[in-house]
Amino acid sequence: MPSLDEDFLRHAIDLAKTARQHGEYPFGAILVVNQQLVHQTTDHCMSYADPTAHAEVTAIRNACKQLNTFQLEDCELYTSCEPCPMCLGAIYWSKIKKIYYACTRSDAASIGFSDDFIYNEIPKALHERTIPIEQVMWEEAMQVFKEWMLKPDRITY
Repeated sequence: MPSLDEDFLRHAIDLAKTARQHGEYPFGAILVVNQQLVHQTTDHCMSYADPTAHAEVTAIRNACKQLNTFQLEDCELYTSCEPCPMCLGAIYWSKIKKIYYACTRSDAASIGFSDDFIYNEIPKALHERTIPIEQVMWEEAMQVFKEWMLKPDRITY
């Protein structure tokens, strides 16, 4: 890893320290475009009272606002820990081009942050998942999708 990349990752780790010192979960993330910092943040689950306010998701949300786009295909993410399934989904949806991380999900599990539960739930059949999930009103919802496909100015995701 080139020196500048190490500096960005070290900064993400420092953000994780800051988060821990301020009563948040110990995670930090940075988004970079062309070796320039776009956004940096920590986990904010506690202070925002929001279980989705992980550092990576918060960085993506704020960078998208700052850059006025919903796709970050030119961005690289530096994060203090391997992204959880939710963050990984957000990373893929935003089209971030590369992820650098320090601690693994196993390291996170060793201090009480076990993402394995979610990773293990995803491949299960719907009726086997811990949280009950039931499909209803398919025809009504499908009509909205059909109308979307007819929209001439729709933006492809």
